[in-house]
Amino acid sequence: MKQQKLLVAVLCAATSLAYAEPDTLDEIVVTATRIAQPLKQSLSSTAIITQQDIRESQAADVPAILRSVAGVEINQAGGMGKTTDLYVRGTNATHTLILLDGVRISSATSGTASIQDLMLDQIERIEVVRGNVSSLYGSEAIGGVVQIFTKRGHGAPAANVSAGMGSQGAQRLSAGFGGVAEKTSFNVQASRFKTDGVSTLNPVLLPGANPDKDGYDNTSLSANVRHEFSPDHSLTATAFNSEGHNQYDSTVGPTDSNTSKSQVSKLSFSSDNRLSDIWQSHLQLAQGVDDTQTFLNGQLDLANGAAFRTSNQQLAWQNTLQLGERNVLSLGVENLTQQVTSDVAFTTKKRKVNSLFAGYTGYYGSHQVQANLRQDGYSDFGRSNTGLFGYGYAINDVWRATASISTAFKAPTLNDLFYPFTDFGWGFTYAGNPNLQPEHSRNRELGLHYTEGSQRFDAAYFDNRISGLIVGNNLPAYAMVNLGEARIDGIELGYAGQFGDTGMKAALTLQDPRNVGTGPVLTRRAKQHGNISLMQQFRTWQVGGEWQYSGSRPDADLTTGTPVTLPSYNVINLIAGYAINKNLKLSLRANNLANQNDATAYGYNPLGRTLFVGLGYQQ
Repeated sequence: MKQQKLLVAVLCAATSLAYAEPDTLDEIVVTATRIAQPLKQSLSSTAIITQQDIRESQAADVPAILRSVAGVEINQAGGMGKTTDLYVRGTNATHTLILLDGVRISSATSGTASIQDLMLDQIERIEVVRGNVSSLYGSEAIGGVVQIFTKRGHGAPAANVSAGMGSQGAQRLSAGFGGVAEKTSFNVQASRFKTDGVSTLNPVLLPGANPDKDGYDNTSLSANVRHEFSPDHSLTATAFNSEGHNQYDSTVGPTDSNTSKSQVSKLSFSSDNRLSDIWQSHLQLAQGVDDTQTFLNGQLDLANGAAFRTSNQQLAWQNTLQLGERNVLSLGVENLTQQVTSDVAFTTKKRKVNSLFAGYTGYYGSHQVQANLRQDGYSDFGRSNTGLFGYGYAINDVWRATASISTAFKAPTLNDLFYPFTDFGWGFTYAGNPNLQPEHSRNRELGLHYTEGSQRFDAAYFDNRISGLIVGNNLPAYAMVNLGEARIDGIELGYAGQFGDTGMKAALTLQDPRNVGTGPVLTRRAKQHGNISLMQQFRTWQVGGEWQYSGSRPDADLTTGTPVTLPSYNVINLIAGYAINKNLKLSLRANNLANQNDATAYGYNPLGRTLFVGLGYQQ
């Protein structure tokens, strides 16, 4: 409670310190409405992680930097590169849609995206929208949407190179070249990361685990090119590929070697055309791929299903109509084909989704409205209809109140529906259930927002009720059924501001994620979590720190299923940078200075205290 009260006090004090400076918080966000609008006008709870945030954090991967966002919890099964779940506002890991440059990259079988394989060397910015937005994007957006944008070309063509090393044999190397040449912008970025890691499982808690170190290495490449034929017409092509090689432990083979290979890739082509003074068209053809292979002692682990390659093939056409100076209408159609190729004999390997959506955003004096409707038709279970209505009222030039009500759904995965009956050999059998229906959600939200100059404060109350949760049933074999119901309500507080050469950010989430039928808190989710970060500029030096806090969380023993409790933790990180000259910068990041046990899953080892030093060159 002391940590909770302190975070609240800091956030409240931050708003009282606000003063007018040149407006630095006019960032443009596109994910909240699918059209570009200033962040301070978004009716949905939205956060932006900018390129400056990424550079200053010196973090290596996407999960590390998402920890700073209000409402977001990260659950990692061991060190870097290990299976990572993202919980937004206490919802399940499958309840948040992950987009990479507008392309779905989640696995069609597991229902989650391999965000642990996304390195920040490739990333330009991240937008996080919290709350139901299925009416914009379809399935999975019960908790929200995380859209990740790869690096683009800006300014005169220039090169960048960075390298570093640190604890646990960590090595990081990145190089790229990009910019704008006449009417063509481009960027190419390649990166390599490697670490020896730590033992994935804790042999003290799980004696059957192999105590050796479990390393990870990643090779990533991104490329994009955009050509502007005229101010009204352009074509864009983007490509991304990340390949991770991972070592991990099992609880049944203390001498076994367990490894995996994972690949996340994306290819897209888009055309942007202004067809009239009021009509803007965006047409995109894309494919996102998640490919995973598991190995036991160097051989494909065929007994447990060794290879799953799933693809999301998308064709989307969105039309934006400017109806007067402050009214925008958007209309669109989408076609999505999800497919799996595997050594597992799925009873059905493909499904199609056809979608229609419409949205309206309008301003009437001090009043703002947003309305969205969407229908998704699935070839395997039928249609789902979702909607959102949001309202905003400008109290004065700096304070704004918002309210919204929305519905969302989560489609069952191909595993849930069509996995064949399988006996895994240790008394565990599994089979898909083709009669499953989608999970459905209804969310209500109230917000209060302050924006002036370089200061921003956001407070939101949310109440999300999810029905028809897809859960496991052991009769007669382990299969998925629509059985559970959850309610998650809570308060989010967030602040960002700049005071001269000092920057500050803070976030606090107080929530109650619970099972309505049985009452307990949902697994691996805390009732309170938050963070504070400070960054100070001293001429050529930049020094900062982060404080991350999470309350206790319920979990279960991996071998017995017995309920256990993960303890609360306080983690302090130190960040420093020194500009050797205008092109060359030395950086340092020290994580978990007090070596706290910040494990996010029972039996899995956290990284502990680590140190990383890097050197970067920007032409």
